[in-house]
Amino acid sequence: MKENIHSLTTEQQNPRTRQLDQRSALDIVTLINQEDLTVAETVRQVLPAVAEAVDWITQRLSAGGRLFYFGAGTSGRLGILDASECPPTYGTDPKLIQGIIAGGPDAILKAVEGAEDSEQLGRDDADACGVSSKDVVVGIAASGRTPYVIGAMKRAREQGAKVIALCNNHGTPMAAIADLAIEPVVGPEVVLGSTRMKSGTAQKMVLNMLTTASMVRLGKVYDNLMVDVQPSNYKLVERAKRLIAMATGSDSEEISRAYAESQGHVKTAIVMILAKMSYEEASRRLQETGGKVRMAVESSESAS
Repeated sequence: MKENIHSLTTEQQNPRTRQLDQRSALDIVTLINQEDLTVAETVRQVLPAVAEAVDWITQRLSAGGRLFYFGAGTSGRLGILDASECPPTYGTDPKLIQGIIAGGPDAILKAVEGAEDSEQLGRDDADACGVSSKDVVVGIAASGRTPYVIGAMKRAREQGAKVIALCNNHGTPMAAIADLAIEPVVGPEVVLGSTRMKSGTAQKMVLNMLTTASMVRLGKVYDNLMVDVQPSNYKLVERAKRLIAMATGSDSEEISRAYAESQGHVKTAIVMILAKMSYEEASRRLQETGGKVRMAVESSESAS
């Protein structure tokens, strides 16, 4: 898989950043910024594929499946970052969305020599995670040809999982394995081969979309408020009450009452206030609607 690496878009020399070592600090950061401005447009071009991936993820998570990211180096770290932000933001079980990096936890802070070059290690890690036909696996690699990621993707396909490739080159081995390829090709980096830059930025943007849009579709958001926040400290308790206020427009006394009666469950408190119902009834409506606040409130209105 290494014979054509020099032909990859991500491995080309960027003509716009030549003589970078002779430039001032302001010139360097200006060039980086100019290159970064192109990333969002590149990602815009792959939005249909991202949306299709969101539909798959939403369906699988709704049916009891999980979402896995497999990557090496920067790509692996970005997957871990995205996965680790979901529990505090959306109240998800840490096992629901997982980021797996070649070389294990040690590779988060430093390179683990040879880990990304082992296809078998990727297969073994997929097995260790128990990847099954219920799950979605996203392989992440700028090159689109990392053996570790390919191994994990192949094993996931054998197990019947939906497999997605997130790469920064076209027509890669990873894309050939995947059910769906997301390919934001951002072009040569400011520094040749430093794919933590534009490629990493594009990957982060796509990962943000995959989880955020999926959480919205799963009912973790009401309006544009993250109503599944877990109020585990003073700051989050105050945020929870503010979310209830923003969603309902109620006064502080009613918000405090609903917050207390719902035992700090923001969604339930919102439904209690908007639908004018008890804690027990609001909890039942949320359970019936899969935790979707708007549907719970609307079902109450239609029933009355």
